Amino acid sequence: MHETLLLCLGLLITVCLLIILSQRLRLPYPILLVLGGLAVSFVPGLPPIRINPELIFLIFLPPLLYEAAWFTSWKDFWRWRRVISFLAFGLVFLTSGIVAYVSWAIIPGFTLALGFLLGGVVSPPDAVAATSVMRSMSLPRRIMAILEGESLVNDASSLIVFRFALAAVLSGSFVWYEAAGQFVLVTVLGVAVGLGIALVFYALHRWLSVTPSLHTVLTLITPYLLYTTAEAVHASGVMAVVSGGLFLSYQSATIFTPANRRQGLHTWATVGFILNGAVFMLIGLQLPLIVKGLDAYSKLEAIGYGLLISFVVIATRLVLTLLGSPFTHWISRYITVSDANPGWRGPVIVGYAGMRGVVSLAAALSIPLLDSAGQPFPERNMVLFITFIVILVTLVGQGLTLPMLIRWIGVEDLDHLQPEYEQQRAVRGQLITHALDTLNEQYAAQTQRNSLVGALKQKLEKEVHLSTHQVPAGEDDEQEVAEYYHIYSELIGVQRQTLLKLRSQEEYDDEVIRKLETQLDLEEEKLELLMEAQEQTPSAAEHPVAQVTQEEV
Repeated sequence: MHETLLLCLGLLITVCLLIILSQRLRLPYPILLVLGGLAVSFVPGLPPIRINPELIFLIFLPPLLYEAAWFTSWKDFWRWRRVISFLAFGLVFLTSGIVAYVSWAIIPGFTLALGFLLGGVVSPPDAVAATSVMRSMSLPRRIMAILEGESLVNDASSLIVFRFALAAVLSGSFVWYEAAGQFVLVTVLGVAVGLGIALVFYALHRWLSVTPSLHTVLTLITPYLLYTTAEAVHASGVMAVVSGGLFLSYQSATIFTPANRRQGLHTWATVGFILNGAVFMLIGLQLPLIVKGLDAYSKLEAIGYGLLISFVVIATRLVLTLLGSPFTHWISRYITVSDANPGWRGPVIVGYAGMRGVVSLAAALSIPLLDSAGQPFPERNMVLFITFIVILVTLVGQGLTLPMLIRWIGVEDLDHLQPEYEQQRAVRGQLITHALDTLNEQYAAQTQRNSLVGALKQKLEKEVHLSTHQVPAGEDDEQEVAEYYHIYSELIGVQRQTLLKLRSQEEYDDEVIRKLETQLDLEEEKLELLMEAQEQTPSAAEHPVAQVTQEEV
């Protein structure tokens, strides 16, 4: 027991160190974690680490899906629903079918049912890997929204294909129209279960007095209850978690208090960090166990099959996403689409970002050791090895080359959205302006006679001035704003030092000190956001107005 605990703690420490190293090397952390797991797996004396697929599906998958759904924009999801549906359902089914026929044709002993089983395993891309690579790049919001939306639901379609193919291998029969009807049923039922349970938690958060700690516990319970309930009634647990997460996320502004939201965000950031890191590390640790099962094949032959299936998976996604562009242009004559001319750059990036990950490995590991007749499951070890090669090729190979591809094709923002710092300044300006309008219209008398309310008005007016003058008109203004932020930051530091001194004095309770420290944390966080926006703002020499003036001169 102690050895297992020490092994788990050692793996978590290794995950933390590798993520720190990935930040220093500016590499996506999933890639370094997989490679780190591979390296650790060859350490002499390390006991073999076997992944229980139920551990992935019950412990890891629900919270990771829920976290992804929570931070997904419903507005973007609905806008790109047709593209997301094609990628998450149509592309998964087409990829599964192509992989099935290719593997049936080239791998000795593979039946068509086994081919579909392999196709269902390797068809869904991993969201965490793609987004961790792309968040460091300056990409249009539409591409990120499409990839994030696809990743929410493609696991459901791939796992359903996998389960039907597994049943076909075990029973020896497959009726396509029965499978299609069952697919629709489990999907719709999963969404219904998800929304039903989400409404219960909506009522708990909305009408009961929930402390931040209890709120956090409820949010941690929610994805597991969504998933297990849906699976218990033979519905899609993935669709239940996704639909419930999207609903509660959309309602979060009305059902959660600021303290609840703040504590929940910090908790989920930690949970997501641990689970994602552990999962990618475990992928690399499985190689020795998978290789040991390749008794009937030479390792070189198995690697060849894995590389071929990897090429099929990558090429299929690229070709189909590129073909989607002319199809969208044609169908726009008959229905309203978000973008009638998507071009080729965006589809190339979306097509190349199909990196496989933990769901594929968990599905492959969940294949039973024995079939219905008590005999060893046919080609199980080959399916496992090919899956691992596909994950390694797509995650490491595509993950390392995707940034170069993005820079090479030079994708542009077709939505012509304002830069993030300008959006922040505009929204902040509207918030403060509306607050000032309310203060002037409803509390004019209180502003005159109450010095505290008058000071509040002056504070808001100063914030309006800072917000509207954040894009400097000249070097003097730029220096003034920078000087303001520097002094403000230094004053917060002075207050922190004062709190440290007061903490040692007996007349001040630690709880009071902690609450005031939290207020300083919020002030510092707000200041950091302002400073970050200021750093992103073009300087006076780079500002478009200044450029026009210079050209006119």
